[in-house]
Amino acid sequence: MKNIVVIGAGTMGNGIAHTFAQTGFTVNLVDVSQSALDKGIATITKNLDRIISKGNMTEDQKANTLGNISTFTNLGDCAAKADLIVEAATENLDLKLKIFKQMDELAPEKCILATNTSSISITKIASVTNRPEKVIGMHFMNPVPIMKLVEIIKGYSTSKETFDEIYEMSKTLGKVPVEVNDYPGFVANRILMPMINEAIETLYNGVAGVEEIDTVMKLGMAHPMGPLQLADFIGLDVCLAILNVMHDGFKNPKYAPNPLLVNMVTAGKMGVKSGEGFYDYSESRKAEKVSKMFAK
Repeated sequence: MKNIVVIGAGTMGNGIAHTFAQTGFTVNLVDVSQSALDKGIATITKNLDRIISKGNMTEDQKANTLGNISTFTNLGDCAAKADLIVEAATENLDLKLKIFKQMDELAPEKCILATNTSSISITKIASVTNRPEKVIGMHFMNPVPIMKLVEIIKGYSTSKETFDEIYEMSKTLGKVPVEVNDYPGFVANRILMPMINEAIETLYNGVAGVEEIDTVMKLGMAHPMGPLQLADFIGLDVCLAILNVMHDGFKNPKYAPNPLLVNMVTAGKMGVKSGEGFYDYSESRKAEKVSKMFAK
C-alpha cells in the first residue's frame, strides 16, 4: 500500500496527509476548493519548518515530504489507483455517507476505505458501500504528526485482513494503534467529551471561571491542557457534534450537551478556528499580549 488519498484538507486532513507523506507514501489530498488545499499545504509547510527548527528534519526531507503530496479538487481525478482512502471531513453523518458512496464508486476493488470519524458508527458508514469488509475507522489524534495514538475501529463487517493491514500500516507511520470496538465515541471521546461537558457545566453553574477550572485540572490532575482550552483547540462545533452522536446513540442524558456549549456554537464561537471560544484568540488579543510583554 503506497498510494494514499486523503479527503479533507482541514486540521485533521492536512495532519494525516503530512504524516503519510513524511513516511514516504504518495499522497493525494482532496478538498472542494483550491483555497482550502492551499491553506492545508501552507499548514503542512509551517509544521515541517517547526520540525526543522528543532533539529529533527533536514531541508531535503521537507522537500521530499512536500513532493509526496499532490492536491485535487475532484476525487475522480485521483481515486483510480488508490490503495487506501482516508476520509477526514467534518463530523457530520450525512456528509460522510455521501462521501463514502462516492469513494466506493470511484475506488478500485482492492482499495480500503477508512474514516477518521471520532464518534460515528463505522458499521453505519460501511452500510452505504458495496465493500463493508474493507471499511474501517482510523481515528487519529490532533495534532496528527505529533500524537502517537490511532484508534483502529472495526465495523460489524470489517474483515480481519483489512484490520490487520491497517493496524500494521499505522505502526509504519510511527503510531501506536489500539483496537477499539464500534460504539458511539469509541474510547477516547466516550471518556473525554463527558469531562469537557462537565467542565462547561461547572462554568455554566458559576462554580468557577474559565481559567480557574483549567488551572485546577492542569495543576491538580496533571493535565497538559485544561478541558475548556482543549475544547477550544478541538473546536466547540466538533465537541457538540460528538456529544450529539453519543447522546443519540446511548439515549443517556449524561451525554446531553450543555446549553452554554450549544449557544456558543450557535453564536459562531467555535474556539481557536473562529478566533474566540472560552478564550480569545483574536489578532487584537495577540497584539495586546505582545505589548504587555514589551511593557515589562
